[in-house]
Amino acid sequence: QVQLVESGGGLVQAGDSLRLSCAASGRTFSGSAWFRQAPGKEREFVAAITWSGGTTDYADSVKGRFTISRDNARNTVYLQMNSLKVEDAAVYYCAARRAVALGSTYSSYSYDYWGQGTQVTVSS
Repeated sequence: QVQLVESGGGLVQAGDSLRLSCAASGRTFSGSAWFRQAPGKEREFVAAITWSGGTTDYADSVKGRFTISRDNARNTVYLQMNSLKVEDAAVYYCAARRAVALGSTYSSYSYDYWGQGTQVTVSS
């Protein structure tokens, strides 16, 4: 059974940092990503990484502030979020896919497995 378990969310002030973790079990993946969804908005792409080469990609809104990484030995993906803004507040979801060659990195439809989400709240 495949499971993605996120952790690390919480309440912070603008300018603070948080690190999200996503522990995967049940199989290996070709790529993983973080998406987020704020109330009343669609789920949006945040960052992605390939497991083999570690190639990363970011949404323009988080470039220079967020860093995605993976630990192959722990089968865990991280999202280091620095200089958080009020507009970063959302439920953050970890996603994983079997084949990076199929579908767009930026589309949630390209991902086969999802975590339950972790809440990030940023106060001003």
